[in-house]
Amino acid sequence: MNMSNTLWSQQRVLVTGGSGFLGSHLCRRLVECGAEVHATSRVERAQRDSEPRWRQADLADFGVARRLVSEVRPDIVYHLAGSVTAVSGKEFVLPTFHSLLTSTVNLLAAVTEIGCRRVILCGSLNEPQTQEGEVTPSSPYAAAKWAASGYGRMFQALYGTPTVILRTFMTYGPGQDVRKLIPSVIVSLLNAVPPQLSSGQWRADWIYVDDVIEGFLAAAHRPNIDGSTLDLGSGQLRTVRSIVEQVVTTMRSSVQPEWGVLADRPFAPNCVANTRDSCEKLGWQAATSFETGLRHTVEWYRSNR
Repeated sequence: MNMSNTLWSQQRVLVTGGSGFLGSHLCRRLVECGAEVHATSRVERAQRDSEPRWRQADLADFGVARRLVSEVRPDIVYHLAGSVTAVSGKEFVLPTFHSLLTSTVNLLAAVTEIGCRRVILCGSLNEPQTQEGEVTPSSPYAAAKWAASGYGRMFQALYGTPTVILRTFMTYGPGQDVRKLIPSVIVSLLNAVPPQLSSGQWRADWIYVDDVIEGFLAAAHRPNIDGSTLDLGSGQLRTVRSIVEQVVTTMRSSVQPEWGVLADRPFAPNCVANTRDSCEKLGWQAATSFETGLRHTVEWYRSNR
């Protein structure tokens, strides 16, 4: 039994949002490591061998959250459930509020009452950063994530809830929603349709999904990090234009993207991960180059058209 399996053997883990992009990768890795994995989904899912034990749950209902934690009695909780759109339309205010903020507060309250060894919240690069003067979230999603992280830190400081916040940056990889940038471009090129894009000037820190999952695993057992907010990113900024051009090159496509067709997202943050703290406190750093991760991603979409 390797070290990873030794750490996870006999561990009961709850993953909310287990059917999502990050959640599905995390659940698969936890099962491989030998953990007993319980996962939630908003819709009913068939139970299959070598998969988590699925539970249909809406964590915006405190009774549901409390019953879930009481029944599972997890050692580790990963909270990944919730809306993932960063679109700024006002129609997203209430859905993101309930799916991201209400669910987080309910889960923290239940965990604080019933107990667990550690709860790991999934933060976001879209959260406003601490700086001089007032800061304004760039979308309902960013506001809800920002507030959820604030509640996580409050529960840790006031009530001793063993909370760690992992801020994930622009994660990409196999199985991601085809409405996201990299898979949408790949699918368009596979179909010989020119991708329609914004100006492409926005810059972000991009990281392969396998590296993010290793960061999540490390956060479960690393000592003396309760109350920490740690970044999972590469530490490098890349423009959307450079990302798309790399996809075109990797796929050897003759189809050319159409730039400037879509509007740029207002107030989108240009921030890079603090990799120093993640390395020192979490013992983690990204190990997959962008070129390698992109190649694996393209290969997956070619095989799963």
